Amino acid sequence: MKKYIIPAALMLILSSCKTRTTGDAPINTQTAIASSSAFFNKIKENTDFQQLKINTRITAETGSFIPPLDATIYIEKDQKVWINMVAIFLNVGRGIATPEGIKGYEKWNKTYIESDFSYLNSLLNVNFIDYGAFQNLLLGKTFIPVNDKDFKVTKNAQGYLLSSVKNLKFTNNGKVSEYNASLSYNADMDLEKVSLNKVDEPDELEVSYSNWENFENARLPKNVKIIIKGAQNSQILLENTKFESSKMVTPYSVPNNYTKTEIK
Repeated sequence: MKKYIIPAALMLILSSCKTRTTGDAPINTQTAIASSSAFFNKIKENTDFQQLKINTRITAETGSFIPPLDATIYIEKDQKVWINMVAIFLNVGRGIATPEGIKGYEKWNKTYIESDFSYLNSLLNVNFIDYGAFQNLLLGKTFIPVNDKDFKVTKNAQGYLLSSVKNLKFTNNGKVSEYNASLSYNADMDLEKVSLNKVDEPDELEVSYSNWENFENARLPKNVKIIIKGAQNSQILLENTKFESSKMVTPYSVPNNYTKTEIK
């Protein structure tokens, strides 16, 4: 049952870019950007849109065979993320995320989930994802808290690198987790890669973005790659083929005789 419900839930998330290996130097604020605070304000800007429809091709690797899926992802800013997945012209699953949590079902095993964001955090081996972070992750925006006190900014030939100067601490349901983090941006301030490593544990999360394009008032990535390392390694690749700003009807209801499930 996990074979299909895990990728179905992960696909609510949104290729890879090559790791940069050039030498770094302290940021030159006179030629790169007016000030460190301006830099952080820039990378934390919200994407300018009201609704966004994305046609995408999803490939998942979880240790079990999962066929590539065609999907429609529809985002209403700060309100909901809706996804419909199709394999060989057949609907195989649907999900929706709101600030209250996530819901999803898959037809292979007739199972469904209803959870707060602790479910998604468990899948990603982190504990800080809420709706805002999830939406930013899908759109290629900075989805972890960053500020000039916790990060060092360096400039290289490709753009900018942020490296945490101390462990980042996140608390969820009384549990504190600590991470080392690095984020790379190109010269246009597009996010290229986020790497998170949990302190004293083998859990890692890496999200990469590439092939950015202009769409109306926004910059959006056409390729997104999510790599999860831990007790079980997983990988999700999304190849976004089309962006639209048209409104959509987003129905969601669990079919009869489906079984609720949880990942442990």
